[in-house]
Amino acid sequence: MSLKDQLKEDMKAAMKAREEGKIALSVIRMVNSAIKNTEINDKVELDDNGVLGILAKEMKTRQDSLTEFEKAGREDLIAHVKEEMAVLQKYMPAQLTEEEIRDVVKNAIAECGDNVNMGNVMKHVMPHTKGRADGKLVNTIVKELLG
Repeated sequence: MSLKDQLKEDMKAAMKAREEGKIALSVIRMVNSAIKNTEINDKVELDDNGVLGILAKEMKTRQDSLTEFEKAGREDLIAHVKEEMAVLQKYMPAQLTEEEIRDVVKNAIAECGDNVNMGNVMKHVMPHTKGRADGKLVNTIVKELLG
């Protein structure tokens, strides 16, 4: 079952769950809206990789919001954002561990051969880690291994 189909099924289940499914329903509707907007703007039908990209973007937005809410001490908003992130996490692929990211970066450095620089290494690494690892962590590991 594709991710879009899974989202539709989960949206139906959240609608039936009424009050208990309220947060899940709102998050799934936001994701479906973002998918539809992207498909209309780019005039393309998104596959699972495209949907994963949108999910990762939504997750990143919430992580940024969580950081800001924690700085401001807004416990009510922190709880709400964490619930939204839990809903999104169900659709995300398993996250890579730091050691797995290091292995991917080492392989990318080996692939670059003589032309080893930050841009080339990141170009090789990102397709393997997209949606499965935080970009900041990947960037830090690449800098560490190159430096």
